Amino acid sequence: MASQHVETPAQPPESFDADAASTAYRSALHVIAAVEPGIAAAIRSELADQRATLKLIASENYASPAVLLTMGTWLSDKYAEGTIGRRMYAGCQNIDTVEQIAADHARALFAAPHAYVQPHSGIDANLVAFWAILAHRVEAPALASLGAGHVNDLTDEDWEALRQQLGNQRALGMSLDAGGHLTHGFRPNISGKMFHQASYGTDPRTELLDYGALRAQAREFRPLILIAGYSAYPRKINFAVMREIADEVGATLMVDMAHFAGLVAGRVFTGDFDPVPFAHVTTTTTHKSLRGPRGGVVLCQPEYADAVDRGCPLVLGGPLGHVIAAKAVALAEARQPSFRQYAQQVADNATALATGLLSRGARLVTGGTENHLVLLDVSPFGLTGRQAESALLDSGIVTNRNAIPRDPNGAWYTSGVRLGTPALTSRGFDTDDLDRVAELIVGVLSATSPAAAPSGGASKARYLIADGVAERTRAAAGELLAHHPLYPGLDLG
Repeated sequence: MASQHVETPAQPPESFDADAASTAYRSALHVIAAVEPGIAAAIRSELADQRATLKLIASENYASPAVLLTMGTWLSDKYAEGTIGRRMYAGCQNIDTVEQIAADHARALFAAPHAYVQPHSGIDANLVAFWAILAHRVEAPALASLGAGHVNDLTDEDWEALRQQLGNQRALGMSLDAGGHLTHGFRPNISGKMFHQASYGTDPRTELLDYGALRAQAREFRPLILIAGYSAYPRKINFAVMREIADEVGATLMVDMAHFAGLVAGRVFTGDFDPVPFAHVTTTTTHKSLRGPRGGVVLCQPEYADAVDRGCPLVLGGPLGHVIAAKAVALAEARQPSFRQYAQQVADNATALATGLLSRGARLVTGGTENHLVLLDVSPFGLTGRQAESALLDSGIVTNRNAIPRDPNGAWYTSGVRLGTPALTSRGFDTDDLDRVAELIVGVLSATSPAAAPSGGASKARYLIADGVAERTRAAAGELLAHHPLYPGLDLG
């Protein structure tokens, strides 16, 4: 079904009608406060906090007022299980329109044959992808061999045999400490429970992905699904090579580009580093480097489209019409020429941040970056990731602790801190600003030391910051932030 909408220029977060947005938000907060003033107060506080801190969490950004306001509509009130033109409820014509516009934008933005825009999150998008691949690769052939057209046609014995096949396939994904995501086979996650799973890591010497070792592991393990993508690997991935490896062992290549989708959309990643032409199925979130609402999208080659479109009711419940509408707005913004400039600046700023940290003696995993994030090893400062994260937060710098390859402190305390540039770039920060941010980070960490636990033993969480450092850093961060206000002119009254 082709949409008939008329495209109009989108407004990115750094360019919007401040008076109109101020009126809209003041009115909204007035209505909310009349029912639950505590919620209205928390909303105001969240904006104040985001305005007053350096946001360096690689998975966060700032959505435009247009995106945010789209979510606060009566599209939220409509049930619409199914997909475009095939709903389980009546009266879904407007949800059909919204979903079609969002899918059209996603296909055009990523040059993808098919787009499914219903997933509520990145994990949901990956679950849809996993089960669509299983349905295409396992369920359909098994049904045909049993002479059945649908699982409901199977006997109990046939269904048990099929269920064992569906739940016993092999998946190979990047390990969590190498930079992979918990949905790529981490055992506490459903992905690690539903598959016979193995993980690939990085070269111990370079901390870079070793395609030769991965190829050898894939030949031995023979996965049904080869998962590529990352949440904390600061380098590009060659997806042409990943597809070669998948084809060689008969695997489906699934790419999770949730973190770097904005760099793909902005044409920073092209050729062999653009996953969409090479992957059978590609998943993403919309709220990280794409600068949209919290949600997910699945892109796929035509042969997987029918299975992907069954995400609801296979994995998902009722589609969130208001969020899908906000995805459409964000994807429309990402199709504007200004988004390519933004994406390139994200990458340039990450390089500047990495260079600034290295020049001040810090150690970075892989020695640098080729994307939007930097993984800082804080162990040379004598700190755990938990201590470093907390000390930086005290100083007005918001980050998140993250495991590094072969991390001796595990996934909770960690030895690393992940830093990303999408959010500050949305505020207009440039490479000189990111060099200054690097200076502030090293200054805080150099002035922080571990503190003993109450029992007197070593603690991986407690820390001390030298007197005055946190306050001076907050003041310096405030000077940077004042030059790049968040939603300039937006006044909540």
